[in-house]
Amino acid sequence: MCLPTAAAAQERDRLDHRGEVLGWEGVGRLDTSIGTCTGTLIARDLVLTAAHCVVDEATRTVLPIDRMRFSAGLTHDFTAAIRGVTRIVLSHGYLESLDASLTEQVRTDLALLRLDSPIFSTEAEPFRIHDRAMDAGSVILVSYGRGRNTSLQRESGCRHKQTYRGGLMSFDCDVTFGSSGAPVFVNDQGRLRIVSVVSMMSTAPNAEKEAIGMSLPVAVSAMMRDMRNDAARAPVTAGARRVSVGERAGGARFIKVD
Repeated sequence: MCLPTAAAAQERDRLDHRGEVLGWEGVGRLDTSIGTCTGTLIARDLVLTAAHCVVDEATRTVLPIDRMRFSAGLTHDFTAAIRGVTRIVLSHGYLESLDASLTEQVRTDLALLRLDSPIFSTEAEPFRIHDRAMDAGSVILVSYGRGRNTSLQRESGCRHKQTYRGGLMSFDCDVTFGSSGAPVFVNDQGRLRIVSVVSMMSTAPNAEKEAIGMSLPVAVSAMMRDMRNDAARAPVTAGARRVSVGERAGGARFIKVD
């Protein structure tokens, strides 16, 4: 099969050893009652992920937080830190968007999780949000996924293709089940910044595979304000249904289920 030059230049590295995870410990696996996603530490006690990873879309309720665990830098037998979750704030309008367009769903598909205790600098460093305009160019995707759910994959050389009206962003990065919530990084003057979070994959027939995410600065700032103000964005329930293999969980989304 002939691949475009840009796709051929992509490098996918499995971070299978503790030493290979150095600098990436802030990316971790989020385990919930319905499966796993990827999340990213953006403050000592805050993790950013996709909202559909933590919401039961059938009941419009947040999944049980007592069954959530964030494993920072998980690589086989090594984990930089493991924390529980005490609070979740959803991006404004996410639950309402489930009755709206797919564009609106993706645009608001963000959740901020407060951990039960801070992760120390000796364990993992948080990443900052990229807050400047994003041009087309190379990005880095770091994620878990089906077939590699116990170690991170770092994909460098994939491209930011386009930012659409409404803040949706497309990337030609490799995503699969478990990649939901994964951070897309840009190198900003030698520092890695999170430019987007994976929400879903474009699956149009005969089209190039694309990861779809959203613009972050405005939504993340609002969620952090809500978290600081201790404002509830969604009720918490202990009665979330379990998603089984083969059952749809939010369209072309990428929660990995048991």
